[in-house]
Amino acid sequence: MPTRRSPHHLWIAASLLAAATSASAAAPATDSDDGRYCSATAQHLLGACRHAASDALLRAKASCLNLPGNADRLRCRLKADRQAIDGRALCESQRQARGLLCLALGEDRYAPGFAAADFQTDFHRPSPANPYQPLVPGNRWKLVGGGETVTIEVQDKTKLIAGVRCVVVNDVVEVDGVVVEDTDDWFALRNDGAVLYCGESVRDFEVFEGDEPPEPELVSIGGAFKAGVDGSLPGLQMAAPPVAGTVYRQEFSPNNAEDAAQVLSTSYRFGDDPELDRFVPKALARALCAAADCVVNAEFSPLEPGIPARKYYARGIGFFLEVKVENGELVQLAECNMDPRCAALGAPARR
Repeated sequence: MPTRRSPHHLWIAASLLAAATSASAAAPATDSDDGRYCSATAQHLLGACRHAASDALLRAKASCLNLPGNADRLRCRLKADRQAIDGRALCESQRQARGLLCLALGEDRYAPGFAAADFQTDFHRPSPANPYQPLVPGNRWKLVGGGETVTIEVQDKTKLIAGVRCVVVNDVVEVDGVVVEDTDDWFALRNDGAVLYCGESVRDFEVFEGDEPPEPELVSIGGAFKAGVDGSLPGLQMAAPPVAGTVYRQEFSPNNAEDAAQVLSTSYRFGDDPELDRFVPKALARALCAAADCVVNAEFSPLEPGIPARKYYARGIGFFLEVKVENGELVQLAECNMDPRCAALGAPARR
C-alpha cells in the first residue's frame, strides 16, 4: 500500500503555494463576473482594512492636536504613525492569509444553503445528533488553560435566525475567578447531523484598578455577528461526517469574524502520528481516543494571521483539547457531563 501523506502537510504545501502566488493575488479587485469571487472578496476587504487604518490615524492625530505640550503632541503623533504602519502591515498579512484560504476553498462565491426545511428543531432529541458536537440542552464542559477557565453549557433556549431554529450555547471565560468574556453562540443542526455556526453575542469585560468595589466593566462586543445581518453568513462548525483534508469556513462576517478550519484527521489515536501527538497529554488522549475515532482540526482566522491552532474532538464528547503549536500552550477538558468517560478525567497537565 502506498504511503498516505498525513493531511496536516496540506497546510504547509498550501502555504508555499500561496507565497509563490502572492504577487498575482495582489491584483486590483473588480466587480466583473470573471469567476474569481473569493479573491475579489479578499481584495475588497484589503481596501476596507486600509481605509480603517487611515481612519484610525486621522482620529489619533485629531486627538494629538489637543494635547497641551509640544513634546506630548510629538510623542502622540509618532505613536499614531507607528500604529498606522502596523495596521497597514496587518492588512497585507490578512490579504495573504485570505489568498491562502481561497487557494484551498476555490474561487466560487460563498453561499451556504440555509433553508429552514433543512434543519432540525428538537435539540432535546436530535436525530441524528452530531457525535463531535453534542448540542443537547444541559450538556456542560469545563476547560482549563492559558490562565483561563472556560465553562460551556448548552442552554434550554433557542433563537430564530433567518428562519432557522438555533440552540443557544453559553461560553464564559474567567481569569482568577473574574469573568472576562460571556458569549452566547448560536448553532443550527442540519437534518444530516452537520452543525452550522449562525452567530454569537459577545461581551468582553475588564476590571480597572482603583474601582471600588472592583466590578467587571463591558469594554467590547467585537466579533459579534448574526447570519443574515450586515452580510454575515453561517459557517460549518462540524460536518457529518468530517472528511480528512477538507477546508471550510466556520463563520463569515467580513472583517469581523472569519474563522476557518482544515480537517487533519478523523481517526486520531495517540501514538499513530508523532506530529499530531506533539504537546498532547497522553493520558487525556488515550482516555478519549482509544477507538482511533477522534477528529483533529487546524483552526485559524485570516484576521489573525499566524500558525493555526490544533483542536481535538472526541466522539460523544466533542471539543476536548486545543494546542497552540508554536509554544505548546494547552486548553484542555477538565470536566464534562454527557459521557461516562467524563468521570475519569484527571487534573489538566501542566506545561
